[in-house]
Amino acid sequence: MIFISILTLIVAKALPSINSNLSSVYFTRISAIVFIYAGVLSFNTLYIQSIGSGIGIYSGLFQVTVISQFIEVFLLVIGSLILIAWPLRSSLNYISLSKDENLAPSGSVELSYSTDFSLIVLFSTLGSCLLVSTSDLVSMYLSIELQSFGLYVLATLYRNSESSTRAGLKYFLLGGLSSCLILLGAGLIYAYTGLTNFESIYSLISVSEVNNIIQGASLGAVLIIIGFLFKIAAAPLHNWSPDVYDETPTIVTIWLTIMPKISILILLLELHTQIGVIGPLNSITINLSSIQENSIYLLKNLLLISSLLSLIIGTVVGLAQTRIKRLLAYSTISHIGFILLALAINTEQSIDSLLFYIIQYSITNLDVFLIIIALSYIINNSYLNEDNDSIKDIRYISELKGKFFLAPLLSLSLSICLFSMAGIPPLIGFFSKQFVLYSAIGSGYYFMSIICIIVSVISASYYLKIIKVLHTEVEEDTKLLQARTRENLSVIRSYKLTENKYTLLSNFHSFLISTLTLSILFFIFKPSLILNSTQLLSLSLFNF
Repeated sequence: MIFISILTLIVAKALPSINSNLSSVYFTRISAIVFIYAGVLSFNTLYIQSIGSGIGIYSGLFQVTVISQFIEVFLLVIGSLILIAWPLRSSLNYISLSKDENLAPSGSVELSYSTDFSLIVLFSTLGSCLLVSTSDLVSMYLSIELQSFGLYVLATLYRNSESSTRAGLKYFLLGGLSSCLILLGAGLIYAYTGLTNFESIYSLISVSEVNNIIQGASLGAVLIIIGFLFKIAAAPLHNWSPDVYDETPTIVTIWLTIMPKISILILLLELHTQIGVIGPLNSITINLSSIQENSIYLLKNLLLISSLLSLIIGTVVGLAQTRIKRLLAYSTISHIGFILLALAINTEQSIDSLLFYIIQYSITNLDVFLIIIALSYIINNSYLNEDNDSIKDIRYISELKGKFFLAPLLSLSLSICLFSMAGIPPLIGFFSKQFVLYSAIGSGYYFMSIICIIVSVISASYYLKIIKVLHTEVEEDTKLLQARTRENLSVIRSYKLTENKYTLLSNFHSFLISTLTLSILFFIFKPSLILNSTQLLSLSLFNF
């Protein structure tokens, strides 16, 4: 469905008659509808009774399972929500305001990048959907590259922005390095086993008594895991993440922090159950040789070390940040530490907590960035009378000072999201951390559990710092901003009625923020909707 839509949009963009008469905003809306429709089609496949442990397609290159289809639906829904929020941001970025307060465009800057954005997002999402279903080394590498190339282009989408170009170049170079590691690992596995299918490789390793085959396959698996840890910005391979997130536009940062991480984490999860990297397939007990056991412990300890470093570095370094997106980048690294801990434990309970953590992380992260975008609209509109004739992203935490008195509902929503990230009960973020800690303690990981508790307490300080800045009143500036906002709102509304190009905050954007915030706040009243789904998905990995 997505591939057909890509071909259709490419043809539509190439036709002069359609491209000149159809606004670029419609391409984004069409892409969002495509995601929703594709999600409905994927959701229908969940009712296939014979799906069992999976259905192989395309000669075994991909394996459709219950968990892959569920995550694919989730990816498509999140992608459609981000796309719907995009046109509003485009209009604010590319409308240059004149200095006489008339809000008329002072140049022929049109939303020409919106169609490019839609096509790139479709390509990247297609790679993500293929990645969660891959069951072969060849399809794995092609899917990760299809996803990554779209992300590299997204990071440099604003060609006139020096910081965006710098971030995209850095992302491309370091992302290429991680892809080389993945390709090298896949090549080593093929060289020692002569196979590319995950289940065939696992079956060969489980019965093989040749040490060279086991050692070569283990080395290849280590390189593949390191490459994927690089791509999800897990410590100590995280240095590129804060710089790229800070220098890219906020709407692109949303995509970078959510979509690729979900697909890669699900692939790592399925590698554990298909190849048996961490434990035997479907919990079937197999007599392993000493070298096989050592290889399993090596890979397990690799995830645990990365989890430990991610928890510590993401928390400690985040304390010194003054830029909002760099702080959220280190916050994401800390959350990756929790997810990798659940991944390394690899029990039914830990996989349940991992899936739940991914869902709540995506919802909370999406809400935070949408609120930051909304606040940037309001803050910049308050300064329309000044010489600054472009609307920019919020970059520093200090820019949020006193914004509770300017936009109280948005500030309260942001505070709720930050409390959830800190793990304050009874918000959804508290339960996700509790489930990971409960599974870790139940499996005997007491040291990691203590570290998780300590870093959760420490990380709450920099979340509280943002909340404190939000609710700190600056009397003169606040009154001036409120006056300018009231003055400019009337001008904006009149311009919107006449030109229909400029908008402050769309109804859907407001509805999306409110819905996500309420789901975070009132999760405790109806937790079974998500918990039952994640528990069934976890059981499906072990009971077939």
